[in-house]
Amino acid sequence: MIFNYFKIAWRNMMKAKAFSFINIFGLAVGLACCMLITVYLRYEWNYDSYQRDVENLYQVATDFNMQGKTFRLAATPSPMAAAVQRDFPEVREATRVMPMSLFEDKTMLQYVVPGAAPVSFYEDKGLLADSNFFNFFTFPFIEGNAHTALVQPATIVLSEEMAHKLFGSMTALGKVVHVSSATNGDHDFKVTGVFRPVDAPSHIEANFFLSMNGGDIEQFMKRQVNDFATNNMFVTYLRLQPGIPPVTVEAKFPAFLNKYGGKQLAEMGFHKTQMLVPVRDIHLRNDLPGNITPPTSKTSLYILLSIAAFTLLIACINFMNLATARSAKRSSEVGIRKVLGAVKGSLIGQFLGESVLMSILAFAFAWGATLLLLPAFSHLTGRDLSLSLPAHLPLLLEFLVLAIVAGLIAGVYPAFYLSSFQPAKVLKGKFSNSLAAISLRRGLVVFQFMISVTLIVSSVVINDQMQFLRTQDLGFQKTAQIVVPLRSSTSKYFSQSLETEFRRNSQVLSAGASMYYPGLINPSDNLFYRDGQNAQAGQRTRLNYIDYTYLQTMGISPVAGRVFSKEFPGDTLDRVILNETAVRALGFAKPEAAIGVKVNSDFQGQTFKYEIVGVVRDFHFEDLHLPITPYAFRLTPWGGSYLIVHARPGSPAPLLSSLEKAWHKIIPTEPFEYSFLDEDFQKNYIAEERLSALVQYFTLMAILISCLGLFGLASFSAEQRIREIGIRKVLGASVGGIVLMLSKDFLILVGIAVGLASPLAWFIMRKWLEGFAYQTPISWTVFAITIFSTLAITLVTISFQAIRAGLANPVKSLKAE
Repeated sequence: MIFNYFKIAWRNMMKAKAFSFINIFGLAVGLACCMLITVYLRYEWNYDSYQRDVENLYQVATDFNMQGKTFRLAATPSPMAAAVQRDFPEVREATRVMPMSLFEDKTMLQYVVPGAAPVSFYEDKGLLADSNFFNFFTFPFIEGNAHTALVQPATIVLSEEMAHKLFGSMTALGKVVHVSSATNGDHDFKVTGVFRPVDAPSHIEANFFLSMNGGDIEQFMKRQVNDFATNNMFVTYLRLQPGIPPVTVEAKFPAFLNKYGGKQLAEMGFHKTQMLVPVRDIHLRNDLPGNITPPTSKTSLYILLSIAAFTLLIACINFMNLATARSAKRSSEVGIRKVLGAVKGSLIGQFLGESVLMSILAFAFAWGATLLLLPAFSHLTGRDLSLSLPAHLPLLLEFLVLAIVAGLIAGVYPAFYLSSFQPAKVLKGKFSNSLAAISLRRGLVVFQFMISVTLIVSSVVINDQMQFLRTQDLGFQKTAQIVVPLRSSTSKYFSQSLETEFRRNSQVLSAGASMYYPGLINPSDNLFYRDGQNAQAGQRTRLNYIDYTYLQTMGISPVAGRVFSKEFPGDTLDRVILNETAVRALGFAKPEAAIGVKVNSDFQGQTFKYEIVGVVRDFHFEDLHLPITPYAFRLTPWGGSYLIVHARPGSPAPLLSSLEKAWHKIIPTEPFEYSFLDEDFQKNYIAEERLSALVQYFTLMAILISCLGLFGLASFSAEQRIREIGIRKVLGASVGGIVLMLSKDFLILVGIAVGLASPLAWFIMRKWLEGFAYQTPISWTVFAITIFSTLAITLVTISFQAIRAGLANPVKSLKAE
């Protein structure tokens, strides 16, 4: 019986090839979109799922409360891990890592080959880690022992790729690598392990691990052994005893913090709260800034999940609309089958069989399209996505079930509708589409175009916001700025010589050095307060260390006072320049009132005083997700970590070649590295750029599917009214009048969809824009563009069939009459 259903279904499909193509192609596109998004969502939701004992692994996060303001970090002070493990019996083990990216965007590694030029390059994604780190997280070692690799000080573990870059085909164990870092200084490290990254996502992405001991950080930790308040730079992980709920441990933290840091926290005027975050949840927690890798926004994932569901739903709606529209063509078949004894159940099975057959065919095409598009989709999302058999056989079966369910959903109403025809009326030629069927069809058209309109509005708003982020005045000169990292002690020592050599080039306007630059993570801060106040009134102020020419190079101009200058011998480490926000936070009525006033900062029981010599206008030192907060500049006593070169307009290639020659003239043994500041700043919006591209592509797919359905409905509408059209033409109707008649109903439906979808899309996009402190307004032009484009697409889609019907010879259409 089932075989017979599919056999008849195949014949019916061959009789109505256009109808079958529209349905199968629409379902295939919907399924392919759904498959691609599903693969991506599974990847995002499965971060760290492969880690051993992951259900008992937690990260310790910190909430800071200062003067009623709260902010959160995925970090703790250095001594917390050991103290928690010692005091909490619920904790089996604790470990720490410190991201090198906290103070630098890249680290220089160098392997000196006797009798040959050194192998040197810059590498990102480096971590300082405790000796037991590899007991917590899974990194398959191909050289060395994971459990002992970081036990000794001054040891390094490399990825397989990095080991190959440094040593070629030679074994890496026992080799000595010189590591130059703004975080950990200049030191030699012995290679004790090489790992091959797991082919699964993790929030811990690293190309190399350095032992926590054996560099500058070791000395820093020894000085901070009793500091539980400041220097929250270490990411701490706990492995709890099996069956211990995290709330049990969290409940003990207030007494723990009061015991070890209560007095210091009270003196500094803020308090802290610790919370435990399951390791499996870290990647989707965008409320944890300062983590090892940037998180993914749950909102973005829900947007993509909605797009996947609605795209497939649009395809199903097309099927339902076209099946009910074709009911007149199938009415005679249904009537004859019922006269010959067919029962309603067998007819329902027949029509559902056709629907399922189409969905299986659509699934086959969708699977092939997904495999074909997956590499490009992986590049678009920035993820290493894959689909292969037999590894992903369960996923393939899930997709097959999804396709069959989609086919059943799409076919269930047409099946019951078609099987309900009364044979007597049908065979007498008295059949006509019921008002309920027509109303349902119109309602579904409105609904699917509501989805399309919502996607169009979302796409336009996201694109406008990205354009806003690219063009917004950031308060500093971001174009034509070349960033040269200074990693080694040698490059820092010669930073002034490099500046002088660079300035000799006629294409260089100016150059300056700094510890940080805009768009880069800036963890340094102080609590500044005025005389007559105490530390509890302190304002958290980000701090950058610069040389005399950095502010001029960056185009950050003063609104009161002056910038640092060698012409003022008093410009030393006890002088400070603040931004406008810092001056307001400290209670000054206007910037001029702050000049010459001293502000205080307490650290480890000492009070330090800084004289304000200048106030600069506010600028965006962080990306536009965040508001401008207090910021300060002090002169650097050790040379900067970056050299900023402001170039004249023009092609950068000759200048870069000249800068490289100047670099090697002074530092011949180190590689010359550079980046462009505007491109570096834009990297903060990679996630939004990807979301924008994804929404645009899938919006096009949704519109395509909707238009396919509209095209099919227009075809059947023209076919059903062919005699009416012939009579109208005989009576003098023009082609334009015929086109308007056939188009009017569809344009009205699409207009209703636009009206209903616009406020919904506005609400959704307002929620999305709340993630940015600075945002573009949703103007009326967004909806004007949407209305125009939607109606234009609709008109183009149906005009082909309408014009064709209008140009048809009325003699042929009236012959049957």
